[in-house]
Parts: sequence; C-alpha cells; structure tokens
Amino acid sequence: MEVTPPAKAFLLTEAQDSTTLRLSLSGSWRNSDDRSEAKAFLSALPQHDGVKRIVFHDGGIQEWDSTLLTFLRGLNVIGRERGVEMDLSGLPEGIRRLIHLAEAVAERKGARRSASKKSWLTRVGERTLKGFQDFGDSIRFLGELTQAFMAMLRGKAKYRKSDLFAIIQVCGPEALPIISLISLLVGMILAFLGSVQLKMFGAEIFIANGVAIGMVRVMGPLMTAIIMAGRTGAAFAAQLGTMQVNEEVDALQTMGFSPMEFLVLPRALALIIMMPLLTIYANIVGILGGAIIGILMLDLTPMQYYLQTIGALDLQSVLSGLINSSVFGVLVAISGCMQGIRCGRSASAVGEATTAAVVNAIVYIVVANAIIAVIQTITGF
Repeated sequence: MEVTPPAKAFLLTEAQDSTTLRLSLSGSWRNSDDRSEAKAFLSALPQHDGVKRIVFHDGGIQEWDSTLLTFLRGLNVIGRERGVEMDLSGLPEGIRRLIHLAEAVAERKGARRSASKKSWLTRVGERTLKGFQDFGDSIRFLGELTQAFMAMLRGKAKYRKSDLFAIIQVCGPEALPIISLISLLVGMILAFLGSVQLKMFGAEIFIANGVAIGMVRVMGPLMTAIIMAGRTGAAFAAQLGTMQVNEEVDALQTMGFSPMEFLVLPRALALIIMMPLLTIYANIVGILGGAIIGILMLDLTPMQYYLQTIGALDLQSVLSGLINSSVFGVLVAISGCMQGIRCGRSASAVGEATTAAVVNAIVYIVVANAIIAVIQTITGF
C-alpha cells in the first residue's frame, strides 16, 4: 500500500476586517520540509501597518515539530514589538500549551551573543573596570581571611582539625615526588649552564657556590611555589568551585558555619606551614642535582663540592629564601581559595576558576618575587 507523503507547510492568509488577519496553517511543519511561505510571511509581517490582531486557525496540520513552534514564537516576538494581538485559540491544544510554556520563563540575560562586535576601546575599558573589581574583591577576601586568622588565634574559629591534617598531607608528603623531580633537574641545569662559562676560566669548583646560592635564594622557593600553584592551588579552586555548584557552601552558611573559617582557613594554614618545609627539601635536592653534574662532568670530589657549598651558604641566604616561600604560600592559597569561593554555578565556571587560580597565582608569585628582590637589594638583606 502506497503511503501519501504529507503536504508541505502551507499558509493561507485572509483579512477578516481592516485590523484583523486570519492565518490558516496546514500541511507538514517539520525541519526537513519546505517552509518558504512561512519565511516569506515573517519577512512581510512588519509591512502590515494596519493589522492589530492575528487569528490562527488549524487548516489541516498533519505533522509538526519545533519548526512550527519556532515560527509561532517568531510571530509572537514581532507582534509584541508592534502591538499586535495573537489569538492562538484555533490551534491544537498541544501547540498552545508548548507556546505558553516557552513564554512562561523569561530568556536568561546574556544568553544570546551580541551580533555587534565591540570596539577595542570598549573592550579595553571593560577589562580595566573588571581588573579594578577583581582587585577590590582580592582586598576584601584578604581582609576576611585575616579576620579568620584572628579568630583562630583567639580560639574561636570553627574548622575541623582533621581537615587541616588531611590537607597538610596532600600539600606536603604527597607533593614530594614532583618537587624532587623538578628540583633535581633545576639544580642539574644550573650546574651545567654555569660550568660552560666557568670552564673558560678554570674555575669549575665555584659551580657549587653558584648552585647553592641560586637554589636557596631564588630557584628553590620560586619553582616550589609554581609547582604548588599548578598542583595545589588548582585543586583548591576546583574543590571549592564544585562545592559552590553543589550548593554545599550555601548549606554551611545556613547551618551557621563561616565558609572562610571552615573551608579556606585550613587550606591557607596548610600551605603556609608546608611551603617553607617543601622549599628546604627542594633546596637540598637541587644542590644534590648540581653535585651530580659537578662530580660526574667537572671531576670534583664530593668533599670539595660539600665544602664549597657550606662556604657559600649563610643564614641570611637561607632566611631570605624561606621568607620568599612563606609569601608565595600565602599568595597561592589566596589565589586558589578566592577563585573557588567566587566560582559560578556551572561546570564551565569550575574550569574557568581553576584556570584563573593557576594563572593568577603564577603572576602574583613572579611580581612578588621581583618586589622582594628589590627590597632585599635596597636593605642589603
């Protein structure tokens, strides 16, 4: 038995009076069908200046999908702009209910991407304003974190000690493998590059001095901070961001717990405690990496390398590196936790917060390292 295919989408327009237009819909209204008449009607509708009311009629609609709803929705939008009343009572009940459902919820602000491209001056202005807003948010977050620290010192901060020890475990011992690998390679690179120049003067023995001072004062704290920014800071942002998405942060506030004390304070404490210890470990591993190059490539004895290293280091250099690492730990904690707490309520927002946490932390670390270097040079520390 041969099945007759449904007719294409068809419109029949009749003028009931000078202000009322009767629109009869028939045929098949699917995405794969010919809808040229519907498109032509939408284009011509703004030209009917005298029309104040459109009455819809089911003239034999055979099949339909979202294509028909899109057409009717477009008519409604144009009608509201021109003050034209849309009478849908003549359409099937299913179509009327879907149209009412589509109009019941307002379109989310910012859901549509603007077709007009903004000028470069507008984009620069928006980025500048956002930068000032982010700076203000950072200062506010730092103030709230300081208040949480003060509450902890008074013994009034509400957080679980078990959470603190668990985060210390993640920030400290579990980070040793990657810290070991990077620090060993950095020490070997410093020694290898320094040996190329020192060989020209027959001063290969001073490679131990260069590696020791470079690792303790700059490279040890800096590389450790960058590793922790990518490893731990990103994890903090993802954890807190996911809690925002799942509304766990709101639940804590409802139960009377401060998210700054319960969530942020243990993470910041763990990083501040562990960063100097990780830096000391990174310094030792980096010096061992330099010793590998010095002993194997420069024919230095282990005792010679040890004595040169001990002679090059002093308490001032060690304290300088530890001060740097403590500052870097605070910056990594602030960046990761702030982005997590300020995260939006979607999966994409968690990814954006994680990326921003790493990028901002690295920028903060580099800028702080430059500022501390200038201050130490001026003060002679």
